[in-house]
Amino acid sequence: MTASTTIARPVLGYGTNGLADHPLGAALEVVQAHGYGAIALTLGHPHFDPFADGWRGRAEVLRRDLDARGLRVVVETGGRYVLDPFRKHRPNLLDDDAEADERVAFLVRAVETAAILGADCVSLWSGVRPDGVDPDVAWRRLVERMAVVVTAARAHGVRLGFEPEPGMLVETVADALRLRAELGDPREFGLTVDLGHCVVVEPGGVEAALRAAGDLLVNVQVDDMLPHAHEHLELGTGALDLDLAFRTLAELGYDGVAAVELPRHSHAAPRLVRESIARLNDVIGRIG
Repeated sequence: MTASTTIARPVLGYGTNGLADHPLGAALEVVQAHGYGAIALTLGHPHFDPFADGWRGRAEVLRRDLDARGLRVVVETGGRYVLDPFRKHRPNLLDDDAEADERVAFLVRAVETAAILGADCVSLWSGVRPDGVDPDVAWRRLVERMAVVVTAARAHGVRLGFEPEPGMLVETVADALRLRAELGDPREFGLTVDLGHCVVVEPGGVEAALRAAGDLLVNVQVDDMLPHAHEHLELGTGALDLDLAFRTLAELGYDGVAAVELPRHSHAAPRLVRESIARLNDVIGRIG
């Protein structure tokens, strides 16, 4: 008798930032109807304001809804104008103290929200180094402020998925691992890898980046890109070797969320929700 082998596979999800023209309930309907098993919930407009009155109660209602639908969730913190209506992604963790405190408070609230939702993790990033700030100063600021976020994550039993972003202070998986080491390698500090980013900034490409993340990988974002531009593209329209990426995930035994992230494509969301999962299922079928 031959023993069967269970191969780990990611749970396919879709990011709510690609469904910005749908109310949250409708977004969940679209995602669930096409067979996804997870969402990546971006905090802020339009789906979930973590600073609104009654946020905690709304999170509890959402947790029950997600459970009833059988959807896992990761919490994303990359909303463009969450803290400042005039400046995209600002303030960030590298800004002067008073401004950076706003970002820290937002990330702590994201951790609190994730705890209520039972989320796999909170995904976050460093931000772009502000003009006139020395790189060493920016790095020290990042370490100090991330220590506060790590402490909050530990208190609430939440994992963090730190995401390298093209053009930011932490741009590659190697940068993120350096940050983790300087924080004392806390258990709470995991990694988010955006597959498209690997095309743009990872020296060894997507396979090397995923293998470097290894068992610290807690969140995967799925999109295509071309080497010269940080622009999220529909799957199959860039330079990403999607088969290689998912084969590597299988070899790593990754069974977390892998969510499509197309934040500039809400106008075509129903089509892309449908086409993206068809393409991903084809890839998973090919690699066995």
